[in-house]
Amino acid sequence: MSTNNLFAIDTKTEEVIVSESPKGSNKINLIERIKRQENELLYNAVVTLTSITNAPDLDMSIFKAMDKVCQLIYGKQKGNK
Repeated sequence: MSTNNLFAIDTKTEEVIVSESPKGSNKINLIERIKRQENELLYNAVVTLTSITNAPDLDMSIFKAMDKVCQLIYGKQKGNK
């Protein structure tokens, strides 16, 4: 079963919270927390993703495109570890 990475920002600690959820499941598992200074690009991308979700006229095509960007950036980081 494949999983989806989920991203959130902890503004107090300036960290990206990365979690996963198996497709078709409501269960969410924490993967890791990434400090802003460890990956500024990912942090800014997730901030943008979050701001898209807070827009009064949410455009799902823009949200999905930005989510793909976050997935790509995170995938590159994971590959560099």
